[in-house]
Amino acid sequence: MTRMTLANIPKTATIDDARTVGLTLASAFGDDPMMRWFFPDAATREAGLGRYFTTLFTRQYGLHGVCERTESAAAFWVSPEGADKAVPDAETIQELVEILGDRAPAFQEAVMAAAEHGPTEPHWYLAVIGAGPAARGQGHGSALLRSGLAKADAAGLPVYLESSKPDNLPVYEHFGFRVREEFSLPGGGPVLWSMKRDPQGA
Repeated sequence: MTRMTLANIPKTATIDDARTVGLTLASAFGDDPMMRWFFPDAATREAGLGRYFTTLFTRQYGLHGVCERTESAAAFWVSPEGADKAVPDAETIQELVEILGDRAPAFQEAVMAAAEHGPTEPHWYLAVIGAGPAARGQGHGSALLRSGLAKADAAGLPVYLESSKPDNLPVYEHFGFRVREEFSLPGGGPVLWSMKRDPQGA
């Protein structure tokens, strides 16, 4: 069992943490198939991912989601109450388009495709979770997962996520998720796995 340390105890991520959160997630998603598809240029990928995740955090999930971090990981969740508000507004979309450049149309198609496969029942949504490569195996991601899942369980609600990284599926299954659907993103994009976890506990 991974020992909990002060470094991997989840705490609320505030807007003041934006730079740290952006850098952490940029490092975490450098080998993610979907992010590599959105940011194909290896030379500029990490900088692009940093801007991408910082924008999502400061303009979207940090305002209307439940965001937590450890010293080396971060997670963005959306509760049913925040689902309508957590949709990016026009200014956020424009900022993302500028960050993604000529990959923006592929990104927009991917978002629409994923939404078509999303659940209609009330649920918690795990939008983003990642730990920096140097911190993997040290319990950071697991601590953040447990924290968010406890909130969903307390509300008696299921949790959904999508993953494009097959290596992550067994990790999520260990926490009670099951694959509900597998589909490819349009335009030759990577495969996404949609996963669901039913509420647990008393």
